Amino acid sequence: MTKNLNMDKIIPPLKALLGDRFSLSNAVRQHHGEELTHFDICPPDAVAFPISTDEVSQIVKLCHTHDIPVIPYGAGTALEGHFLAVRGGITLDFSRMNQIITLHQQDMDCVVEAGVTREQLNQDLRDTGLFFPIDPGANATLGGMAATRASGTNAVRYGTMRENVIALKAVMADGTIITTSSRARKSAAGYDLTRLLIGSEGTLGIITEITVRLYGVPEAISAAVCPFNSLDGAVDTVVDVIQMGLPIARIELIDDLLVDIINRFSDLDYPCEPTLFMEFHGSETAV
Repeated sequence: MTKNLNMDKIIPPLKALLGDRFSLSNAVRQHHGEELTHFDICPPDAVAFPISTDEVSQIVKLCHTHDIPVIPYGAGTALEGHFLAVRGGITLDFSRMNQIITLHQQDMDCVVEAGVTREQLNQDLRDTGLFFPIDPGANATLGGMAATRASGTNAVRYGTMRENVIALKAVMADGTIITTSSRARKSAAGYDLTRLLIGSEGTLGIITEITVRLYGVPEAISAAVCPFNSLDGAVDTVVDVIQMGLPIARIELIDDLLVDIINRFSDLDYPCEPTLFMEFHGSETAV
């Protein structure tokens, strides 16, 4: 039994549009309505697996007409209840929209579908000398990372998704398809819709394509683990490293309590003191 009484009106046209890529299976619905937190399981009424922006648009138009909620779903790595269907509706699973559309190697950017994961993108870029640096930890999709304005331990060097998305293609609530910007770096034309949509978590539109910045793979990488007697000493060191222009790429500060937990969990023997974990990217001589 569905939570939304209007679902019966859109099931036939969605089955006609998507065929076996439209599921009412309890197992599929359950999978898309649970996560690794304390939130209750909230499965959607149905799950659709679109393969194009046009299909997403058609699905959203139907849902808009019949007042049915739509929940975008990437890799399901979110931990804040983003994709729980608390009011029922349809989940759009982007796992089949996983193509790298265009690579502009000389311009150091590429256009990808929303279901491409960061590991998949970097695997495909491995022979180009380029990589996509944003690393939130989980192997999230680029669409989900843009929608949640993801970042990671390397934000100190490369920024967050906000700084690394050039343009988006998105489907609005009524099914209208928009492109937020061109690939031109030097342009002041129009509103900055790209940054408006980044971090909007599906409330302003459903992201289907992303144009992202790429970076050259560093010549050398070195790492350091630095314990301190006090948090103040660790914080002052971070400020000095950044202000001196050292090629810091990743940095993480943990206190003595967390170091103790890490030691016990991973059978390590780090000193139980405030500790900086740092990674440097650059030339052999610089790092």
